[in-house]
Amino acid sequence: MSQPSRSRVARRARLPLPVTLTVAAMALAACGSEAAETGEQGDNGADEAATGEPTAGGQLVYLEYQPHDTLYPPQTGFYPNSGLMVNVADRLTYQDPETLGIHPWVATDWEINDDATEYVFTLREDVTFSDGTPLNAEVVAKNFDTYGLGDTDRGLTVSESVNNYAGSEVLGEYEVRFTFDAPAPGFLQATSTYTTGLLSAETLDGTLEDFGAGNATNVIGSGPFVITEEDQGTRLLLEAREDYDWAPEARDHSGRAYLDAIEILVTPEDSVRIGSLTSGQADYIRYVQAHDEGQVSDAGYELFAPGTRSVSNGLAFRVGNPLVEDERVRRAIILAADTEQIVETIYSENYPVATGVLVQDAAGYVDLSEELLVHDPEEAARLLDEAGWDEIGSDGIRVRDGERLSLRVWPARPQPLSRPNLELLAQQLAAVGVELDVLSGDQAQENIEIRDPQLTPLYHGMVGRADHDVIKSFFHPENRDQLITEDEELIALLERVASEPDAQSRDEASADVQRYLAENSLYLPIFEEPQVFGAAPHVHGIEFDPVARPDFYETWLDQ
Repeated sequence: MSQPSRSRVARRARLPLPVTLTVAAMALAACGSEAAETGEQGDNGADEAATGEPTAGGQLVYLEYQPHDTLYPPQTGFYPNSGLMVNVADRLTYQDPETLGIHPWVATDWEINDDATEYVFTLREDVTFSDGTPLNAEVVAKNFDTYGLGDTDRGLTVSESVNNYAGSEVLGEYEVRFTFDAPAPGFLQATSTYTTGLLSAETLDGTLEDFGAGNATNVIGSGPFVITEEDQGTRLLLEAREDYDWAPEARDHSGRAYLDAIEILVTPEDSVRIGSLTSGQADYIRYVQAHDEGQVSDAGYELFAPGTRSVSNGLAFRVGNPLVEDERVRRAIILAADTEQIVETIYSENYPVATGVLVQDAAGYVDLSEELLVHDPEEAARLLDEAGWDEIGSDGIRVRDGERLSLRVWPARPQPLSRPNLELLAQQLAAVGVELDVLSGDQAQENIEIRDPQLTPLYHGMVGRADHDVIKSFFHPENRDQLITEDEELIALLERVASEPDAQSRDEASADVQRYLAENSLYLPIFEEPQVFGAAPHVHGIEFDPVARPDFYETWLDQ
């Protein structure tokens, strides 16, 4: 790839939503319905269609870029997994995607003690799973005991959004108490996420394999849609529940979903997804590539680019690899990276250049662009010389004691245009004598190598969650552990984020983590990752959850 010419991008500009969003009035329930601290309004806008009253009926054809691989809620962070979970599993609470306020859903109200170590939820009495079994306190307790404690024998992991969980107690048929070993201020928000989607007792008796691809119709939730057909890896059919009548009151709609059904077709070829949408063979598609956005909008179709309130898309340094254990080397790589050029060349205005470890609408965001995220290849070269990498080989790559400064990285399959992103970064690093080897191989090889810092000193990724705990989810050893770290100071800082009982203290704790990561050159943020969808003009009521997963409950068709 040749070095492109430079031109600045409007960092925060995004494609306009098709119509002005009307934020629903949100009545907060009494004692337990104190809204969570609200953040800035994001770009998770919904299409409040101006074409008339919603119409019930019809089947939406949705083209998904990748097949799902599990419906075990704590492991549904992968976009295709969570895109399903959002629509088939209700949660205890509902987080408004714009204000981020927490509202009643299956739980009508709740009480939290002063240090956030005890939560008591009162439940609706009319909710059932799609197999007809009641959703009561006993099954809610079973859900959270599974997600909070895991089950090693069955391969069921602990949810990264449920911290410090000790256990549950059923107080009555529709009242349940959860207790925690330490303050868990993020738990209320966790009860609104797809990672704690409520499933039937029989479903929860399964092993991790029982939640995997091929078993989707056996995963029973209480949501507005039910998975009724699956052709593994290629197709799913979701049908509306006729008796669904317990949507959050904070939403504009109640009763059953407008759509009769959603047919999800896995369509990995970009050109096929775009062509099917613009030719009328599909109604809605995920993962419109940045270079295809113009083709969609020029054809009169609508683009949506909700943000993910995430850790910025970027590279994590695994200091267990000797090549990057010296902070001067990591700092040099960060200085040599020109993230503005990457965004301008690879992406669109929907992908703002990162200005910190977190994206700007993430909880606890700190702007680190001025002091720490600077492009300075000359200083990068000086630092590499100082670190002993002062010999340049015949191929232009630095050498120390006979070893080349060559780093391996796997492209991130879920992240948009990861390979061209890394390939352009490789050109930038080569200019200061660092080789970035962007790997190719099958999934099995990648799965083996990706967790070994000796084979993979850099990790490309991100994670989204509309809560301060997002940063702990990405970096803590008991969660995603993308640094593969044993750094006790960092671990303590991350655990403080998850344990401070009030929002201001959590802001401060998150800021400390972000500055620690930057000051120790442990993370290279590149851009703020959205999810980009395309929709035909006859699709209305388009909604997303707070981290950009499609929510089809209010979607309707006017054809």
